[in-house]
Amino acid sequence: MSEERPERFAPTSGRVMGLVGLALFLGVVGIGLFDRDAGIADWVVVLCALLALLVWASMLRPRVSLVGDELELRNMLETVRIPLAAVEELAVRQLLAVRAGERRYVSPALGKSRRALRRPAGGGGARAGRTRTSPDRILDVDYADFVENRIRQRMEDERAGRGIRPGSAEQAALASEVRRTPAWLEVAGVVVLVLALVVTLVV
Repeated sequence: MSEERPERFAPTSGRVMGLVGLALFLGVVGIGLFDRDAGIADWVVVLCALLALLVWASMLRPRVSLVGDELELRNMLETVRIPLAAVEELAVRQLLAVRAGERRYVSPALGKSRRALRRPAGGGGARAGRTRTSPDRILDVDYADFVENRIRQRMEDERAGRGIRPGSAEQAALASEVRRTPAWLEVAGVVVLVLALVVTLVV
């Protein structure tokens, strides 16, 4: 795997609502835990903690990154790492969709608004974007388009570097190297909080 610095792209939606929802639910949890005179039932506190975790996992955790020679899709309850040279198809609509081998992988971290999807290719609506490793402003291109083009460029570079032709048996074989890693902390948190909610409801 390449040792170059990871290139992490900012999510295109959900951040503001996610932060607001997280703050509201954690606020209720804080009041319920530290101000017992507030009259908030234990099951409400646990439910809000569960909802805060789900908001974090679904709206704030997802991210698309280029890590070495792999495309990393950090989703709600798992992280998928796909060799860039194995990617056969890539499209950004309301979600990012990637096909490698016989499998299709999606990420909600990158997408286009309905207005952007209706806009003719190359027509208007310029927007600036940046990444942590590319601090210069990217002008005259929608940010989602910029990220898509950047991923495509890296896909082509990786295929050329490995001598892999699109649609070849070598590319199909490389798709077997896709790795899926559960987000164990989030999964464990959901399980524990669901069990705690059941206990507080029946006690």
